[in-house]
Amino acid sequence: MSNSVFIGRKTQLERLTALYQKKMPGLVVVKGRRRVGKSRLILEFAQKIGDQKFWSFAGLAPENGVSAQGQRDHFARELALMLKTPFLTFQDWSDAFEHLSLHIKPGDIILFDEISWMGSKDTTFIPKLKAWWDKQTMHMVLVFCGSVSTWIEENILKSTAFFGRINLILSLDPLSIPESAQFLRVLGMNISPYDTYKILSITGGIPWYLEQLNPSITVDENIKQLAFEKTGLLVGEFNRIFHDLFNGKGATYKKILDVLKDGARTLLEIRDSIEFAHSGTLSQMMEHLIVAGFVAKQSLWSFKTAMPLKQSLYRICDPYMRFYLKMITPNLPAILEGEFENVPLSTMPVFDTHMGLQLETLLLQNRALLVKTLGIHPVDIVRSGPYRQTKTTTQKGCQIDYLIQTKTNSLFVCEFKFKKREVSSDIIHQMQEKISRLKSPKGFARVPVLFHLSGVSDEAITSAYFYRIIDMTDFLEGNEGGV
Repeated sequence: MSNSVFIGRKTQLERLTALYQKKMPGLVVVKGRRRVGKSRLILEFAQKIGDQKFWSFAGLAPENGVSAQGQRDHFARELALMLKTPFLTFQDWSDAFEHLSLHIKPGDIILFDEISWMGSKDTTFIPKLKAWWDKQTMHMVLVFCGSVSTWIEENILKSTAFFGRINLILSLDPLSIPESAQFLRVLGMNISPYDTYKILSITGGIPWYLEQLNPSITVDENIKQLAFEKTGLLVGEFNRIFHDLFNGKGATYKKILDVLKDGARTLLEIRDSIEFAHSGTLSQMMEHLIVAGFVAKQSLWSFKTAMPLKQSLYRICDPYMRFYLKMITPNLPAILEGEFENVPLSTMPVFDTHMGLQLETLLLQNRALLVKTLGIHPVDIVRSGPYRQTKTTTQKGCQIDYLIQTKTNSLFVCEFKFKKREVSSDIIHQMQEKISRLKSPKGFARVPVLFHLSGVSDEAITSAYFYRIIDMTDFLEGNEGGV
């Protein structure tokens, strides 16, 4: 059993436990981004249950030469190791499942991890798995996990084979900012709020990334070793993700993300940038990136009607993805030559410049926390999200980090500031200029909000210009407050 840090996931564990306590055959699907902790959650659940047998099987990564028989042989070897019996050869998945049935006891928990890999080479895998599951009457919990969310959506969640048979679907998000900060403390990372946000703005609350940190060295040295040395785990991670998700066919997906690394774009802007043919497949590819957890689609909307406009914005919602494309990719040749190994992070050009957008990506990943901090109840929100007003002959253009429209016709205009130094009173003029550009109907209030990390000048505070000034340091302790 793993002794690695486990933080959060309380709701998911409660739902798994409630299903288990029904003492019936229960089918669970857990989906989420690679490294987000899906199999770790099920391991924690199994440990919480106690003495019952935990069967864990994982598909082989889809490398060249891995056949359907190779997947069955791998399953058979894992089974033989757990049973401490000789290895058997299964020519058919039905035989493998039936052999497993001979050893399952009431109350057992079975995990099929990376199930898309297990079944990707055999078109009969899903129907044979369904036929086997339909025969089960004994109390057990069977869990399907996988990082290839599109395969799970198409072959399990939307498949007629498992229609009405799935008892619980869990979609794991990255850890929240307070949970991630707790994770770092448990690891022994005694660091400043600024350094905490620097780490989280790169890793995005992905547990496996956080686990790689070394508490005996500085945050800057950690980042340099993980992201700017040729053996750094975050250097090779991007290509591993794309190989596993798209089976070596990720070139166009990478082009799409490269377009989005500098900010949100419409579908037309993406199409033009990558010179993609006018067909429906680009929309489908965008959906694949959304399901995979790397891109978010944000509908622009009319303040007056609250209805979505024709145009939507697509943006990278995964902090690591953006960091890789903005900071690692341009420096990759130098990284692979070892040129950054003796270079302090503080001297790297434009590093601090990029951290502002990194923080924005992180905070949008934690929008529920932002809303709670402002004292806005979710049911009172009409629309929310990053907002872009396009320049036309009748209006100026503007971009808003995060905008919330409420039922009381209030537009909360939120600004994120990630600086080492105190935010000066100049922020008032900047916000006044931005808000003056925002076109809204009569009767709407435009409410300025500031989220900061390293303090705000007394002049900015006493001006009473901002509805709230939120210190993001409070998020790290699980507190939500403002002035």
